[in-house]
Amino acid sequence: MPISPNFTSVLSKDWEINFTQCTPTGFLKYTDLCNILQLTAAAHSEVGGISFYDMQEFHQAWVLSRMRVEVHALPKWQDVVTVKTWINSLENSRSVRALEMYVNGKKIVGCETYWAVFNTLARRPEALALPYEHFELFPENRATEEGFSKININHEKEAVFEKTVYLSDLDIVNHVNNVKYLEWCLDHVDPKRILKQEVKSFEMNFMKELSLQDNVVIHESEDDDHTTATFSITKDEKTCFALELHWK
Repeated sequence: MPISPNFTSVLSKDWEINFTQCTPTGFLKYTDLCNILQLTAAAHSEVGGISFYDMQEFHQAWVLSRMRVEVHALPKWQDVVTVKTWINSLENSRSVRALEMYVNGKKIVGCETYWAVFNTLARRPEALALPYEHFELFPENRATEEGFSKININHEKEAVFEKTVYLSDLDIVNHVNNVKYLEWCLDHVDPKRILKQEVKSFEMNFMKELSLQDNVVIHESEDDDHTTATFSITKDEKTCFALELHWK
């Protein structure tokens, strides 16, 4: 698709929270929060001419490498949220994108994401084949208090679950969707902590892609003062994903 005449380097998009996106308490699930953030990023890439549809002409797609989400509050059922997004950096095969979520003008979520251009045939990173110079970059305008980082993995973590990748776990790029990793891990968190919205922030590192029928193991550990929980997902004893949860 060509660059939209309505293209702007900073995009704001409204979403109404529906009941399928909520926990039994009526507040947005953390997984659906990530979905809304990713859909907003996709909407910005569409009007900017660097969407999945555009990139597939060159067998390319954006894939998520790292993501940090800082949660001050969660929206509830029927809230209309505004998500604002812009790009901090974009060069060759890498991009850092910022996102913020607002309710009634108040910021409730900040997010920083790190994306890589991925060749969907060769299954490896490569330079973006499309022009992107029309995007104004905002390197100093950060959406989070802290940037994303490499998660320190404790290789002596307890194995809590084994899983096989099913078709329902895959996305359009034919690998496990990034939100699925988060969902698998949160299923092994004390439900009371989730329902009470005790998550202050979480960070995810995506290292290796997973495909249909892959067998994985989910590991968990918690620090001594119980303020941080760390999960990892391994295949053949190699880490594919890491999640760090910080509690309020």
